[in-house]
Amino acid sequence: METSLPVGDRPRRPEWMKVRAPSTNTRYYDVKKLIHGASLNTICEEARCPNIAECWGRGTATFQILGETCTRACRYCYVNSGKPSEPVDPLEPLRVAQAAAQMSLEHVVVTSVDRDDVPDRGAGHYAATIRALRAKLPEATIEVLTPDFLDVEEQALATVIDARPDVFNHNIETVRRLHARMRGAKASYDGALHLLQRAKELADYPVLTKSGIIVGLGETNDEVVDTLRDLRAHGVDVVTIGQYLQPSAKHAPIDRWVHPDEFAWMREQGEALGFGSVFAGPLVRSSYRADEQRHAAATGRGAVSY
Repeated sequence: METSLPVGDRPRRPEWMKVRAPSTNTRYYDVKKLIHGASLNTICEEARCPNIAECWGRGTATFQILGETCTRACRYCYVNSGKPSEPVDPLEPLRVAQAAAQMSLEHVVVTSVDRDDVPDRGAGHYAATIRALRAKLPEATIEVLTPDFLDVEEQALATVIDARPDVFNHNIETVRRLHARMRGAKASYDGALHLLQRAKELADYPVLTKSGIIVGLGETNDEVVDTLRDLRAHGVDVVTIGQYLQPSAKHAPIDRWVHPDEFAWMREQGEALGFGSVFAGPLVRSSYRADEQRHAAATGRGAVSY
């Protein structure tokens, strides 16, 4: 199946990409008030996630630690990039744990910006956040979506895995051919695969590993399947596939809108490769219904389309 269209033939945003505006659902506003009141960041807001109304309306959110400024500048990402002006906040892990407890979360997802300016790339902060969450919510499962820990991968991974997250996630984001163009010279396609494999090798417990792909950047469907094969060959258990949305005119243009039928086809390919869980759909994001993704992998429910 071919995936790219000439620039002049790109269709307008199709019906299946339209999302609901925030409703009068009080949980949405309760989450917003809690997050802002605790001076916390979420990837939901920072990356302009299209599912924010749904997720916050369900009483969930994905916490973004290590500040709001990323030291990378990926061509698809809306998160602010530059040189962070503030040091890492040592009290942030406690505030995250307190907010998660107030939200009564059963599955907590924590991600971050890249912090290449910090010696351990933020690994210790991740570990502190995991431990704070365990203290406040001992029954909850914890998922971390980490950066690549450039140049200190082994030590950083050991630090994070020693804190025993239930799910270790690192997004490969795109296919090999487009990886350097979209992620920059510092990022590595093979490095992402190695990070995911080493996370599982270092764990002395059954950690789930997870990764995500965004489509509509110019890849072909065959390249997506090749990426799925690479991820599975490196032991990844859970994969998400979703449509790229251009956050501003400065970011990479959308190559095309991927039809839901194609997402269903990608899901089937992933399922055939043996992933424990494949979530594929136009609005799927790495943290979208992450509790269901983990549960699907743990129970063998398998692939899901949205």
